[in-house]
Amino acid sequence: MSLAEDLADKLAEDTFKIMQASGDDRFFMEVAAIIGASSTTLEEAFLTSIRVRMAEQRARAFLMERVTQMEREAGL
Repeated sequence: MSLAEDLADKLAEDTFKIMQASGDDRFFMEVAAIIGASSTTLEEAFLTSIRVRMAEQRARAFLMERVTQMEREAGL
């Protein structure tokens, strides 16, 4: 990874934790605006990292819902 990607990933990790704790699912946009004012390269890497985390979270929720549904249908 490049320096920008490494820094962006660390920022995204911290931002994602704050989003989960606060329930503010748009907080990353505020952080991105601050980053983008100085570095569009870092902003894009940050947004990519956030989107990957959000997609992973949605996919895991979908998987858990599907398992729960299958268990209900099986009478477990």
